[in-house]
Amino acid sequence: MLRAGWRLGMKAALVTRVVLVVAAGVTLAGCDTVADSVESFNPFSDKKPYQPQVIRDVAPDQIYNDGLGRMANSDYGNASKKFAQIDRQYPYTDMARKGLLMAAFTQYQGHQYDDAVSSAKRYIEQNPKSQDAAYAQYLMAMSYYNQITDVSRDQERTEKAAGALQQLIQNYPTSEYIPDARYKLQVTMDNLAAHEMYIGRYYLEKRQYTAAINRFRMVVGRYQTTRQVEEALERLTEAYFALGITSEAQTAAAVLGHNFPDSPWYQDAHKLLTSNGLEPREDSGSWLSRAMQGFKKIASF
Repeated sequence: MLRAGWRLGMKAALVTRVVLVVAAGVTLAGCDTVADSVESFNPFSDKKPYQPQVIRDVAPDQIYNDGLGRMANSDYGNASKKFAQIDRQYPYTDMARKGLLMAAFTQYQGHQYDDAVSSAKRYIEQNPKSQDAAYAQYLMAMSYYNQITDVSRDQERTEKAAGALQQLIQNYPTSEYIPDARYKLQVTMDNLAAHEMYIGRYYLEKRQYTAAINRFRMVVGRYQTTRQVEEALERLTEAYFALGITSEAQTAAAVLGHNFPDSPWYQDAHKLLTSNGLEPREDSGSWLSRAMQGFKKIASF
């Protein structure tokens, strides 16, 4: 039985070997010899002269002007590719520096905001002392700013816009873009505060008062320069009163009345307390009292 098994194994091996030889014969059937098949791939063969493909370099200023022409026709997508091409083919040259900045600009104009951010960041990293670094930072900030979403949605882009604008103001304080950056920073901060108010109101409606208070506290503590502070103080009055923490409710109303005496929000807070036998009264030891020290009311924007 063992001998029979051995014979079967040998037979299978022989069949396999025959198949491999036949396959090899088919593969090389088109060549006279194995050497011929190898020689056909030899770029230095005398039988078949090698002709390399020559890619001629295009001068960087020619590529740059091509990009400008496309930009003039509002073809921002292809214009940005031309400007980026200079940076790839002629890195660390003056033309590459110009091309990278123009790539960021045309990407921004073409609403390719993520690409614009990437190009602007690279420009600043490679040219931190350049007189155009402030403009690159501005393009980065605006690329985030133009993607700000409704306050009911995630505010990741708003936070990035605020961060980029703050960097612009901090790193380039004499830049011509500072006035616009300050205005847009105020807009982004107000948007972030409004997002917290949106979530806080949701918790308040669901009677999840502690969660609501945490959101309103964030507005008062982190976003004091926004228009949302008035409502946040009134909502704190509501939430603390609902929890039975009357001293904090009275403090919130008192701080609101002191800083916004003519506000409709103060009228609501005052009515809530007085209708329940309480008056606005500030507790100097309250976190609210400490948080609002030095508060300055800002003008609407």
